[in-house]
Amino acid sequence: MRSFTALINPISGGGHAARVWEPIAETLSTAGAPVRVVETTDAAHARSTAAETARAGDVVVAVGGDGLVRDAAGGVVDAGGVLGIVPAGRGNDLGRALGLPSSAAELARLLLSGEPRAIDVLDADGVVVPGNVYVGIDSMSTRIINDTRWLPALLAYRLAPVRAILRWRSPTFTVTTDGDARSVCAYSVVVANSGAYGHGLRIVPSAVLDDGKLDVMAVGDGPRRELVKFMREAKTGEHIRRPEVTLVAGTSVTIDADADVPVCADGDEIGTLPVTVHVRPAALRLLAPVAH
Repeated sequence: MRSFTALINPISGGGHAARVWEPIAETLSTAGAPVRVVETTDAAHARSTAAETARAGDVVVAVGGDGLVRDAAGGVVDAGGVLGIVPAGRGNDLGRALGLPSSAAELARLLLSGEPRAIDVLDADGVVVPGNVYVGIDSMSTRIINDTRWLPALLAYRLAPVRAILRWRSPTFTVTTDGDARSVCAYSVVVANSGAYGHGLRIVPSAVLDDGKLDVMAVGDGPRRELVKFMREAKTGEHIRRPEVTLVAGTSVTIDADADVPVCADGDEIGTLPVTVHVRPAALRLLAPVAH
């Protein structure tokens, strides 16, 4: 019988993560599985607790948004453990990309009897990232989203890029993928593992979670009036047909710019440029449906 330690971010999803976890925990306990809960205090606490409990043999369950999943994944990867995910944040894009069920009963069943699946992770200067690393308007948008937690999630995710672009001046990025360097004046550069973010956007539709590669998308500078259309197209992936969008795949990329630009990963700011990202194939074992 598996035992579980749930890491709960008390501010995820406006503070309702604990309520999301309650019926799942009850089902696990009824089935005879030991369950305990740890409220996380910050990213470092989440990573260290995940590593400690994974080494002790527990399945680590991240109950929160993509940021908590990222932090828990870092500890689980270090410990060689298994991660479970209960989406309870505002974006939940990795859970969506993994095809996680939405009902408490199905999530509990997956935690109890699902087979671990291995996916790649990105390593951004030592930070384990299951989803995506991004710089530019997207990282400025993330900063705005995290400063407006009082707004409804979808509204915040849609308004933030508009606010970001109004104050944006595109720098020249230098993007070096597997040793091949190129410079581009760009709105954004995205290094994708899952390719999904922004509350349901398929920002890099070519990205695959377990192909051993990272996908790098650059969005060149263009008319600001095109932003709304670009965002609409990104819901289906049609934006990649635009001439200002370029895509390359590789195993390692370094990004720098001639301006101070924040680096974000799975919903949080993790530093500033330059940043080097490489893929760690099949590094994270988690409980999720088998990919089709």
